Amino acid sequence: MYDWANSVYSLVITSTIFPVYYNSVTKGIDGAGIVDFFGFEIVNTVLYSYSISFSFLMIALVSPLLSGIADASGQKLQFMKFFAYLGSLACVGLFFFDGDNLEFGIACSVLASIGYAGSIVFYNAYLPEISERSEYDHLSAKGFALGYIGSVILLVFNLVMITFPEWFGLSDESFAPRFSFLITGIWWAGFSQIPFRILPKNVFNKEIKKEFLVKGYHEIRSVFYQVKGMKVMSRFLASFFFYSMGVQTVMYLAATFGDKELGLPGDQLIVTILIIQIVAIFGSYLFAFISKRLGNKIALVIMVFVWIGICGAAYYVYTVYEFFALAFVVGLVMGGIQAISRSTFTKLIPKESTDHASFFSFYDVTEKIAIVLGTFSYGFIEQITGNMRNSALSLGLFFLVGLGFLLLVSIPKKELSTVDMS
Repeated sequence: MYDWANSVYSLVITSTIFPVYYNSVTKGIDGAGIVDFFGFEIVNTVLYSYSISFSFLMIALVSPLLSGIADASGQKLQFMKFFAYLGSLACVGLFFFDGDNLEFGIACSVLASIGYAGSIVFYNAYLPEISERSEYDHLSAKGFALGYIGSVILLVFNLVMITFPEWFGLSDESFAPRFSFLITGIWWAGFSQIPFRILPKNVFNKEIKKEFLVKGYHEIRSVFYQVKGMKVMSRFLASFFFYSMGVQTVMYLAATFGDKELGLPGDQLIVTILIIQIVAIFGSYLFAFISKRLGNKIALVIMVFVWIGICGAAYYVYTVYEFFALAFVVGLVMGGIQAISRSTFTKLIPKESTDHASFFSFYDVTEKIAIVLGTFSYGFIEQITGNMRNSALSLGLFFLVGLGFLLLVSIPKKELSTVDMS
């Protein structure tokens, strides 16, 4: 249910309505898209790419220590709550962003991103604590599927409100998208109460001690050396790092690509993301099934190959129907690669370990740094070449490197718990 709660942020704020709204209110009268940000002139879409990079860099820097403290003190749920409420309140703050207060809007979007990314670290760490190993793939897929379903429900409502504002008695065109940011924050905080009430507070009954900060440092240091000594886990994280640079960048900047390169109107962009979300529900379960039959490694290799093809095809997409077709393929592998990556890493954590948040901090930091470098390189390549298509094509290189590392990972087909971690 936390996937159900927070996925509306991913869909409404990062993927659909906010990027389109942001582009429209920062485009300017001349349509050049040059904005003034704290006295610096910069292209609006480049600023947006950099702001995403900055937010994930922040969480990558602090989450390892926070996860170590959470493991040492048994306060995983409290940290999860803090970041969830930070993110949801920031979404509410975006209601007041109208384009004239650019710094405020960027600040809220960064804080929302930090809240989302920070809460995921502690949320993911619950997977090995509330399920058996045989359930990891299915439960991880179910979480993503519920997230896609919940976010689609809210997005459809927002889309109707934006498309037919007169049905809701709205005359101000900017009110409908801004109101969607408000209800996204309320949805996120509201549905979070279900997992917050049910999830165990202190699974291993650890005592909260005054020196928990030092203990947190020792926890994360200990786990670092464990990860360093596990060839299978280290190679998997290297592969995950590179292909995540591509996956996450596509997720965050697909709408911007459609808007700027294809000139698609907002409603068609949102329909595109809806296609991705709906197909992703099927994709999550499809690759969970493939993983069960052929193994996690084969499922991941298949998906990475498909992603490489997506990056190449994006360079040649010029029509709305081509964009819709590409969105269908993206949806098919987007949910699958996220769900199987999470469950695969969970299976690689030693059975006897109680430092789940610390282990998952390495997983999440790997993903966050990948987002930082992926979105930054995407914006940087656009800035120096003047063409976003070159940025999309370059993502294929990340997938190729990720595939190379993935092929080096020796993951048994049936039971990952038997892996020799040395």
